[in-house]
Amino acid sequence: MSLPSNGITVLGGVRSRSPLATPGGWPRRQEMEELSERTTSISMCEKYCSKSSFCAIMCLCPDVLYQEYRDTSKQQEIEQRRQRDGLPAAGSGVSAAPALQLQLRNSMHSLSLWQNLEAVKDSGLLKTLETKEIILQEAMFELVTSEASYYKSLELLETHFLRNPLLVNTLSQSDMHFLFSNIEDIMKASERFLMDLEHRIEESILISDVCDIVHIHAVNHFQVFISYVINQAYQEKNYRRILQENALFRENIAILENQPKVKGLSFTSFLILPFQRITRLKLLVQNILKKVEENSESEKTAILAHQELERIVKECNEGVRKMSRTEELISIEKTLEFKSKSVPVISHSRWLLKKGEVQQMSGPKSTRTMRSRKLYHPIYLFLFNNLLLITKRSSSGEKYQVLDSCSRSMLRTEDLEDQGQMLACAFVLKLLENQEDREVSYMLKSESISDKLRWIYALTPNRRTRFLSTSTHQPDSAQVQCIQSYSSQEPDELSVEMADVLHILECTDDGWMLGERLHDGERGWFPIRVVERIMSAEVRAQNLKECQRIHSFMNQTPLLRLGARDIL
Repeated sequence: MSLPSNGITVLGGVRSRSPLATPGGWPRRQEMEELSERTTSISMCEKYCSKSSFCAIMCLCPDVLYQEYRDTSKQQEIEQRRQRDGLPAAGSGVSAAPALQLQLRNSMHSLSLWQNLEAVKDSGLLKTLETKEIILQEAMFELVTSEASYYKSLELLETHFLRNPLLVNTLSQSDMHFLFSNIEDIMKASERFLMDLEHRIEESILISDVCDIVHIHAVNHFQVFISYVINQAYQEKNYRRILQENALFRENIAILENQPKVKGLSFTSFLILPFQRITRLKLLVQNILKKVEENSESEKTAILAHQELERIVKECNEGVRKMSRTEELISIEKTLEFKSKSVPVISHSRWLLKKGEVQQMSGPKSTRTMRSRKLYHPIYLFLFNNLLLITKRSSSGEKYQVLDSCSRSMLRTEDLEDQGQMLACAFVLKLLENQEDREVSYMLKSESISDKLRWIYALTPNRRTRFLSTSTHQPDSAQVQCIQSYSSQEPDELSVEMADVLHILECTDDGWMLGERLHDGERGWFPIRVVERIMSAEVRAQNLKECQRIHSFMNQTPLLRLGARDIL
């Protein structure tokens, strides 16, 4: 990565200390803030006014950062679904008429629509095109304008943070690399992509296709996303370390975050843009794929683009998971003490699914003893994808003595909910063949009913859930839509984004759901408070039909994968 110098001198391989880092330098803070403001004052349209392939498209969404654009677009998806469900719009008590555009948060601007462009209005196309064709134009136009907004946010990350003396002077070269990785390569890829999209729009106000361009760039230029995303685990860790160790950086990043041009957004919201964009881009192509005519050339290019983006997103996710899983296994193994037979924990094919404390119930199970604390003994479970370790936490709380182990495939569970209120949170865990080759049973009690169900599902995943999976092709499966983003806190939870549609597999009375996201099949638990049930049977049926259509494309032999390098 080529790091900006910004006048920094390096003597003997050591970066010279910033004047602000010395006691005499503090009076110059106002001067540095003014320098920071001048450094990033050039607007995007001014910066690229010599590039006709940028001017028109960049001015479609003036001053709109991608974080705002993305959130507003997702909120629009939710509102459209609510209208079809016959529900009132958010913040109102009555059902609202379908809105063509939504107001952006913290801005007087709205999302640009293709049908609202003056050139489109004047052309008379809106009178001749069918509704479905206009909807397809809007889907392709959203991909273009959202890319423009994304690039604006990247440009602000570069000028306001990456090349800002106020920030750069406080960091070592290695810390700069930890924080920004190959972001400059990401920017170059986005610039090339955006220019080609702009050229396509210049050809005709009736957009012929965009997925062919997506496919070419995904094959030839989007590999840079994989390196950046895989590095994000180190990026987050080092950002926390720098904040803790470097007081001057901490103060200066606060100054930069409080300047008006970032609109109250955090530095980290800019750092995570590439991963958010590549995943969103896949969904935008998926949305186009749902709307193109079947067996058309446009469908073929959309399938190609989606397959390539799916591959990139999958490599990103697998890279991140592999790194985090290995670190987690190493950390866990250091805390384990084996009583007898040692079990190797670290393996390239192993990862943690769930861990936590449960109460082991022992002794006579009369109503009287069940109220006694003496009946319960805490044990700590480490459940991996292919192994269960039953442990006891040491008095210091830092070590775990392994009491028993079993292959996950040899586990069975029995829910005791029908045995009365006293056993509402209890279940039986049976090890068909433990570390001593014996069959043993443990009667366990969790903190809540939802925790019990989460343990049962994790321990025995093939156990039938209350609802069926989307793969069963039920025409009216229960579905929810996410209305508030949620980041997973435990290994068995699922991070969900606004507008995600999920199929319900299980739900509890104390506020948790087990769901399967329709667009990628990922499963996990999430709180009920972040989702809304989709009431319309028509909407649910359409969601399922579109999901199955996309999955059928993804399961095809990639015979459509033309050599994109040959297309260039």
